[in-house]
Amino acid sequence: MEFREKIKFVRNKLYLSQEMLAKELGVAFATVNRWETGRCKPNYQTQRKFAEYCKANGISFED
Repeated sequence: MEFREKIKFVRNKLYLSQEMLAKELGVAFATVNRWETGRCKPNYQTQRKFAEYCKANGISFED
């Protein structure tokens, strides 16, 4: 699953808007929008923060 698909999956699963997820991760709304549309990808530190956020909410992407 690509990162943009993970973002959308997590938002839908937790019933969050892009703006709400952005606040949770400490980034701008436009940043989440760019990730979800595939225009850019987060840096390593932000990817780790996202992974920790997912883990804290019981979401796993491993098969």
